[in-house]
Amino acid sequence: MVTVGTFDGLHIGHQKVIGELVKSAKSVGGKSVVVTFFPHPRKILQPGFDFKMIISRKEKIRLFEKFGIDILVCLNFTKEFAGTTSEDFIKKQIIDPIKPVKIIIGYDHHFGKDRKGDLGFLKEMGSKYGFDVEKIGMQDIEKTAVSSSKIREAIIGGNMKTATKYLGHYFSISGKVVKGNQIGRTIGFPTANIQPDEPDKIIPQYGVYAVLVEWNGNVYKGMSNIGIRPTLNLNQLTIEANIFDFDKDIYDENITLYFVFHTRPEKKFRDIELLRRRLIIDRIKVKTILEDLADTSLL
Repeated sequence: MVTVGTFDGLHIGHQKVIGELVKSAKSVGGKSVVVTFFPHPRKILQPGFDFKMIISRKEKIRLFEKFGIDILVCLNFTKEFAGTTSEDFIKKQIIDPIKPVKIIIGYDHHFGKDRKGDLGFLKEMGSKYGFDVEKIGMQDIEKTAVSSSKIREAIIGGNMKTATKYLGHYFSISGKVVKGNQIGRTIGFPTANIQPDEPDKIIPQYGVYAVLVEWNGNVYKGMSNIGIRPTLNLNQLTIEANIFDFDKDIYDENITLYFVFHTRPEKKFRDIELLRRRLIIDRIKVKTILEDLADTSLL
């Protein structure tokens, strides 16, 4: 069983396709295979467009594993590859190497040069090469069609509740912990500064967030600040997290921040003492938000 797509965000619509793929494969004792692309086709086809990723390559691989995919095929998307006709793509990338029993696609899926590969085309190929085709219908929440563009709007606006609802998992940023200026430590709020593993990752609205922090297989609660830290006049984008009840040295180690709720926008304070007082209030508010949060199924 095979599905093909970019799966930008791996949102609930994508998960419906993946769920059906896994179920169908198990029903016949076969393998579930996902064929996807990297980099995202839009980065190659629209080089002047400032395209930002909802999830990184590593995060996408982790989610595919979580959803039970047996085999993940990641094709290198280049300008030359973009010129591949729909029939050549199906024949060379799907039929010959995988020999599918069934291909499952989303309701609006197109592929190949000029996006000529669609449901009708796949059915023709299925008749010719002996595989079935199944289309999964559009997913919607409260009569709003779920799409990657709507998820981007929610993230940019700091609306994590909507982003989580559409994604079916928390929006996250993964990366290495790097040394900062350590000012937070001097005022009682030591932070882990994150260098995202995906340079083109979409960045949420600047401000303070309630987050879950995953490190070394463990999940901790914390608060994150995204922004340029105007009180300190640094004017450089920083993604940092104050991890609650945590005192380990994790420089140069990888962590993931899962964004649960945006508590306030970024603000410039008159001095560091006022910032410290506000951070105390922020921490109380974030702890209240995360107090009863025990469900990790959205990670």
